[in-house]
Amino acid sequence: MRPATRLARLGALALGIGLFGVMAIARVQAQPAPERQGLVLSLSKARVTITSSFSGDSIVLFGVVPDDLGGATPDVVVTVRGPNGSFVTWKKARRFGLWTNAESRSFLAAPAYLAVLSTRPPAEMAEADTLRQEQAGLANNRFVQRIGTDYADVVPGDPFRQAFLRVKQTQGLYFERPDAVEFIAPHVFRAVIPVPGIAPIGTYEVQVKLFENRELVARGRLPLEVAKVDFEQSVATAAQHYPLLYGLATMFGALAVGFVANLAFRRD
Repeated sequence: MRPATRLARLGALALGIGLFGVMAIARVQAQPAPERQGLVLSLSKARVTITSSFSGDSIVLFGVVPDDLGGATPDVVVTVRGPNGSFVTWKKARRFGLWTNAESRSFLAAPAYLAVLSTRPPAEMAEADTLRQEQAGLANNRFVQRIGTDYADVVPGDPFRQAFLRVKQTQGLYFERPDAVEFIAPHVFRAVIPVPGIAPIGTYEVQVKLFENRELVARGRLPLEVAKVDFEQSVATAAQHYPLLYGLATMFGALAVGFVANLAFRRD
């Protein structure tokens, strides 16, 4: 191979490597700034056990924010979502003098439990688009509905959506508390997560998001399990896996209790 040809090929190779490096740098610069790492989260206990006497519980979440944040205290939003399920909301109408179910709307894969805890109202933390994208705040969470043959999340003012949220809030399964997250040290915060007595069993997800200068700067998540134990768990498992036998056992048990009560309180 001639020296000139070899030098030409080496020059072309060097030019290609240089162009590739310039493109890679430009691509990195075009991407948004990465979120800060170092958010440390911990729960007082990662499992809530439900027994026959269970009337509710409280879980304490502790968090340590990254050290490279600015001098100002960041905004924190804690969102706890329970197991997903399908729910139906009915709209009643007066027909022939009676109130009857006239129209319904199905909510698909909606959390059975939803709690939003924050240092202040989420609307004051970031722009509306950012809050909707991050589902920060009860009003910004997405609830997919089945509308005819379509599936979509409607506007916050939709009457079916408002009715669904109102029912869940009345049950104590949906709530928002804008002052439930407090900083107990310059970089340490805590929040108390209430678990009501009617909390559904399953795996919950605790999401924590930090906002600074109206931008999301860090996030983290932890699992939380709510489970039945002892006799309650055995009954629930039997009802789920052997529904026919469970129904028969329940029926014969009721008959036996009635028979015994009749003998005990019978007046001769």
